[in-house]
Amino acid sequence: MGRSGENSAASYLISQNFKILQQNYHSASGEIDLIALENDTLVFVEVKTRHTDLERALGSVSLSKQRKIVKAALHYLSRHQQYADHFTRFDVIVVLRGKSSENSKIHHLRDAFTPGMIPGI
Repeated sequence: MGRSGENSAASYLISQNFKILQQNYHSASGEIDLIALENDTLVFVEVKTRHTDLERALGSVSLSKQRKIVKAALHYLSRHQQYADHFTRFDVIVVLRGKSSENSKIHHLRDAFTPGMIPGI
């Protein structure tokens, strides 16, 4: 279900004029589901796929998970210097699956968290 949700989220972002740079970026400190470019902003996206309960899905992006995402983003930036001057943003996309994929709903929370507000970063 997770991979399907990530693919739905990527398709959604493309429809919103984002350019997908990478899906499932892994580093020693964590993973980022999607990395995309929106104009001059590099967007790191966490995707949650659920059958129900938007609030619970958003709540599952804990401080610990946010820390891992930020550390993985720093790793990505250290290896992709061409994005060093870009703005960065951390978004969360929740894909709520209906009985069929046509009934899915996508909720996109822009600026879901800020690294400076996470203890230990």
